[in-house]
Amino acid sequence: MVGFRLYLITDRRQVRSSSLSAALLAAIEGGVRAIQLREKDLPVREYLELAMEVRSLTLRHGVRLFINDRVDVALVVGADGVHLGQAGMPPEAVRKIIPSEMLIGVSTHSLREAREAERGGADFITFGPLFSTPSKVKYGPPVGLDALKEVTREVNIPVFGIGGIKKENIMEVMASGAEGIALISGILAADDIKKESEEYVRMSHDDY
Repeated sequence: MVGFRLYLITDRRQVRSSSLSAALLAAIEGGVRAIQLREKDLPVREYLELAMEVRSLTLRHGVRLFINDRVDVALVVGADGVHLGQAGMPPEAVRKIIPSEMLIGVSTHSLREAREAERGGADFITFGPLFSTPSKVKYGPPVGLDALKEVTREVNIPVFGIGGIKKENIMEVMASGAEGIALISGILAADDIKKESEEYVRMSHDDY
């Protein structure tokens, strides 16, 4: 258990009517307890400034903050964890340089990658894309729920389904053995972020 079932991943370009920080505050007010800061296009100084701003926000509200790939930024801002992509540092290397209490998440897209992440010391993984979604096109076609079921059977760490997660398919994802769901647009692109967050949180916490 990692202590959350909904993992909100940021993309400031999908926020329609406010700043990213304002959007994240609304999501937190709606019950989101874990956020991954993932703004890969920002220069490192801007990214660090944003990370410090978001860290201040998450500390005030008791929300966990994960930094995507930038282990150095995670250490500087005192994040709760890092989230690693397949092209980044492997978890076994990261574990050597971060405090023991920091969590490591890893993005995976196949059973092989999921097993490697677990062997490398990941605390949890995201797995997908489960469904068709523009943000995950570069990772190939959707892997589907059967692949998710296989991964949740074969690894012993929490698995978060990602890619095309909508309210209509949360029940299927959770019933496939996932610990929780990870998403971007379902919440951040919403007109009422707080309301959508409340609904996604409620649905991901229902017992299956």
